Amino acid sequence: PCPVAGGFVELFVSVVGGGHPSDLTDDQWALVEPLLPPARVGPKGGRREKHPRRRIVDAIFYVVRTGCAWRQLPKDFPPWQTTYWYFTWWHDDGTVERIHDALRGRVREADGRDAEPTAGLIDSQSVRTADTVPAATRGFDAGKKVKGRKRFLVTDTLGLLVAVHVVAASVQDRDGARRPLLWARLDHPRIERFWADQGFAGRLVEWTARILGRELDIVRKAPDQRGFQVQPKRWAIERTFSWLTAHRRLARDYETSSAHSETMIRWAMIGIMVRRLTRGRPATRQGPRSLVTSSPVT
Repeated sequence: PCPVAGGFVELFVSVVGGGHPSDLTDDQWALVEPLLPPARVGPKGGRREKHPRRRIVDAIFYVVRTGCAWRQLPKDFPPWQTTYWYFTWWHDDGTVERIHDALRGRVREADGRDAEPTAGLIDSQSVRTADTVPAATRGFDAGKKVKGRKRFLVTDTLGLLVAVHVVAASVQDRDGARRPLLWARLDHPRIERFWADQGFAGRLVEWTARILGRELDIVRKAPDQRGFQVQPKRWAIERTFSWLTAHRRLARDYETSSAHSETMIRWAMIGIMVRRLTRGRPATRQGPRSLVTSSPVT
């Protein structure tokens, strides 16, 4: 027993090679760090940053992977208010999109492809929403019997994200697909063709050809198909949806803002890509970290 006034003492615990499974390894952090905006160093550039950028990024990945609320971040991360502030700052200034797009190019090149895709896949996924989602941004998907939001993704043929758009689940596929197709066309002019399932057939095909000057090919099921079968071309985007829903924060939609939902999807894809780029390397993490906790002494 250690006699301390009040029965409490600050314990400094050194954690060597510990942390959380979602934390970036040293090699993964080396991919992300150069893509972050310069840190403020003061005095004229604002207050000096108090918390290491790496711990901020690890905290965001922890939320995405485990699905915990911001307020429930473990104490060995920076305060949740600080972490959320960085999440919104990097969302607002386009940092997340820049990191994501740079890593996508590197993954494609590592796979022997050009950095810019020349073909795309589009599909949608309806997910249920939490009570934190405003009623104005959610709806009911009568086809899939889901009340919530709908995610429209455009990917390349490797299943890597090209464009994302989150809307109410009541929006029809042919209507909700226009904006992500337009974004994909403007941001990636080398894409000449898109593939989609039967839900996107009809006037969207004509709109894509007339407005975007691109082909939208509909991959249809075989007339005698029974049960699930892998569809040519489209299987890669189905795999992308399974990658995303492995992240608990994305198993349903918790974000008040639809734009923040899109950013959560990009963070999940960033995590997927850095793991892919460092596959086979030793999973070494940063050295000792000190965390301060208050604990009763008996």
